[in-house]
Amino acid sequence: MTKNLFKQFLRYLGPSVVAMWVFSLYTIVDGIFVSKAVGELALASVNISMPFINLVFAISVLFSTGASTVIAMYLGKKNLEKANEAFSLNLVTITVLAIIITVTSILGLDYLAKILGATPDTIAYVKDYLFIISLFNIFFIVSYSLEVIVKTDGFPFLATIGVIISAIANIVLDYIFVIELGYGVKGAAFATGIAQVLSTVFFLSHFLRKKSTLRFVKFKFDFDTIKRIICLGFPDCTTELSVGIVTILFNQTLLRLIGQDALISYSVICYVNTLILMTMIGITQGTQPLISFYFGSGEIDKVNYLLKMGLKTVLITSIAVFASSILFAGNITSLFINPEETQLFNSTVSVFKLYSISFLFVGFNLIISGFFVAIEKPIYSSIISLGRSLVLVTISLFLLTTIFGGNAIWITTAVSEFVCLVIALSLLFNFFRKKKLNSESEPSPKIMKDSIVL
Repeated sequence: MTKNLFKQFLRYLGPSVVAMWVFSLYTIVDGIFVSKAVGELALASVNISMPFINLVFAISVLFSTGASTVIAMYLGKKNLEKANEAFSLNLVTITVLAIIITVTSILGLDYLAKILGATPDTIAYVKDYLFIISLFNIFFIVSYSLEVIVKTDGFPFLATIGVIISAIANIVLDYIFVIELGYGVKGAAFATGIAQVLSTVFFLSHFLRKKSTLRFVKFKFDFDTIKRIICLGFPDCTTELSVGIVTILFNQTLLRLIGQDALISYSVICYVNTLILMTMIGITQGTQPLISFYFGSGEIDKVNYLLKMGLKTVLITSIAVFASSILFAGNITSLFINPEETQLFNSTVSVFKLYSISFLFVGFNLIISGFFVAIEKPIYSSIISLGRSLVLVTISLFLLTTIFGGNAIWITTAVSEFVCLVIALSLLFNFFRKKKLNSESEPSPKIMKDSIVL
């Protein structure tokens, strides 16, 4: 059992992580092309726009994670009809929401740019980027949702292919629009949007083929199903949404306490942090469908094994990522900032090393939060997600910068992730302890089926 389950774990883990890497890669490539072709100020402008993209992505994560969990549980219970209804309901709902977001964001473009923190030097770049990205909102939201559900449908490798197609298209179009045609940030936005269109078409085609288990079917609007999807997706959604909120807070604090150069340094950190965060999310998403499936079928030993494998994978990855960040900080920074700009380059390398301490903790918080989502414990997951991504980091930002000054901002994330890890581990051990006590005090067949023990 263990050997086969390990192979199944790797079969889902590999494509999920690769898909997240590729997604992060073309986000980073956007930044590299913009920085080299237009300048560091344009790079900072794209970073200022990122919270809006985080919002759009968060909406997709909200429904994608929740729907994936619901669908996986129905499949585990062999209820294909309900799985198809949940799949179809989810797709229609996110399409309608995407249209609303597009119209609203275009009509309020000036206001949106100011809320995000655009300065007089960057507002033109920010508005250009946001307008074009807004036109493609529907494809951002639908593409990611379909990518997640393709894995739940039993085709994790296909999800990776779809993301790779999108990434290659984005990089090629970046070169054409930004470098060759000189469209600057507009070109980067068009390249990203068109890549999402291609990704959406690719994933939709899968669900129109006979090999797909899931099908588009007629359905009645079921508020209870939508509520269930939202509750399950909320923790992961808050993670992504809070990234945008925290980015705004960091940008404003940096401008107030240090200056515009610090904003450029933070832009570099954000790109690298996206890659690390997506790696950990990939590990989490690789385990979630399997945990939900086996939890739905009542095979609790397999649920325990998958959680342990996820934690071990995060441990190895965290150490490797931190070590690489320390050793190659200069090489990474040089991708975005010319080393000849000595002061800016050296300060960015220095603060990047400080920030990288957070990479040791973030994966554990995400995998534990994802585990609670997979077994339908959204309250526990929400506590962890809101804690690490918004509440704790905001408190840390305020306290550390007030006590130690502006430079303390670079260790804010590490402090908040560590505190959150203590909370997450406490919730996890408390959950296992309660389940074990329940199974010992009431050893009925039903409780034995539902119990989880280490």
